[in-house]
Amino acid sequence: MTEHKHFRRRTAALAATVAAVALVLTGCSTGTSDASATSSDTATPVPGGTLKVAFWDDQQGCIDPNQVYWIESRSIDRQVADSLTDQDPDTGKIVPWLATSWTVSPDATQYVFTLRDGVTFSDGEKLDATAVKTALDGTFALGAKSILGLTYLAGYGSTTVIDPTHVQVTFTKPNAAFLQATSTTTLAILAPKTYTETPEQRCAGAIVGSGAFTLDNYTAATSAHLTKRADYAWPSSLVKNQGAAYLDAIDITYIKEDSVRNGELTAGTIDIAWPRQPISDADQQVITAAGDTIESRPLPGISSIIVPNVTHGGPLADANVRNALQKSIDRKTYASTIFWADYPVVESVVDSTTPFATDESSLLAYDPDGAKKLLDAAGYTVGADGYRYKNGQELTLHYPLVVSGPGEQLLQDQLKQVGINLSLDVVTSAQSTQKLAAGDYDLTGTYLTRADPSVLGSAVDQATSKAASAVNSQDPTTAAAVSTLFAAGLQTSDDTARAAAYGDVQKELISTGSAFPIFERVQIAGVSSKVHGFAFTSEAFLRANDIWLEQ
Repeated sequence: MTEHKHFRRRTAALAATVAAVALVLTGCSTGTSDASATSSDTATPVPGGTLKVAFWDDQQGCIDPNQVYWIESRSIDRQVADSLTDQDPDTGKIVPWLATSWTVSPDATQYVFTLRDGVTFSDGEKLDATAVKTALDGTFALGAKSILGLTYLAGYGSTTVIDPTHVQVTFTKPNAAFLQATSTTTLAILAPKTYTETPEQRCAGAIVGSGAFTLDNYTAATSAHLTKRADYAWPSSLVKNQGAAYLDAIDITYIKEDSVRNGELTAGTIDIAWPRQPISDADQQVITAAGDTIESRPLPGISSIIVPNVTHGGPLADANVRNALQKSIDRKTYASTIFWADYPVVESVVDSTTPFATDESSLLAYDPDGAKKLLDAAGYTVGADGYRYKNGQELTLHYPLVVSGPGEQLLQDQLKQVGINLSLDVVTSAQSTQKLAAGDYDLTGTYLTRADPSVLGSAVDQATSKAASAVNSQDPTTAAAVSTLFAAGLQTSDDTARAAAYGDVQKELISTGSAFPIFERVQIAGVSSKVHGFAFTSEAFLRANDIWLEQ
């Protein structure tokens, strides 16, 4: 069971206690769930008003849910576009939404969905099996333009219309993660006319969904405006408000400066301050002192990890050096120093809210003495400057970064304690891309949000991903083992077997030094005291159906 704490005052602890969670992915019946939301507010909702949300940035500059990977844009999309299923944030359970029920073949190659009756898109077109086929075919046709969809639809064969309310999705190879994928914004079902637009037009805002709000306008990195649908009546079973939204509209802006964004919250200019990095402890105290609240949820998916380059003949080709690096990272000190005292310490290569996450703390224990012994065994001796050398060459690891912050500098200091020189090479985005493509680096960072452990494959499985984080991070033996475990996790719809496979994946990546977890990613939002009914989705995006404002 997954347990996490949503706190409304900074005095509450942030730490989450998490064990493996069983996803209900299979069978011939659907799951059901009581409505869930972060808020326990019992006051009577008051309709009306415009919610003002300020995000950090919009670097991708795209709002099409089928294409976008940017977290902030996916929060906007969740208000506009509905999905076949939804995922309970508390249990990981898949529950009905646009589909009322489903069946999954034992080998996870065939899914049949029964569709909800009476659903319409905001252009008046009815949701039916043909619309679902058009949406899935259209998303698959995006290919690499849909970075997430490419993985979510791995092995996609076809979608067949059985009748207006039944649709069958077939894969050419097992894809047990597909049911969870149907709960995401990436596989949201848009109106058929949307798929007549070019991908560029869709990115710019030419999208029509069946959600509780419509997208009126979107200007990349500047603003967006949403208006409620008065006739909306088909939210998922996780939503308390089973009718139209209480809010009249949602205004979105982007404010990159944390201090400015937080200041506008406490001044009452905005209602929700939504940063990319967690709001600092000091700023949280200012926010709560003003009478506002803090909401928090660890982002499921890949934790903030660093992966090695083992292919270019550098130091990290040596397993002893990789394992020494793993032991050199003091993750508890990192969490408390870069964030605050009770910030959760990362326990695996996936965050604690990810279904089937396992606690690998024992493999991530800080052990500088053990690291030094491994470096000795690798032939590196300590020089007069405190760094280690082998055959006259300093043990230097090059880490290209567009921005070097306190976290990287702390990591640099920790590695120096065992004699490793972590070179923080600040480069432009274009230079970073070139270095990754050329393999001209020793370490690179990655993360990705999805409430299913298969997300790891998008970054580190060489059979799935061609990213540098996959193709350069493992020797052939390790890569074969990792790919076999990922395949096992996708080949069956049995939860026990999936849990075992993904548990083994996590151990394999950490024990072989193929991934170095640095910190747990936590989504924190500053919320005005006027806001009631705030809720996170399972992927820590905003869900606005239950939100209402004091007038």
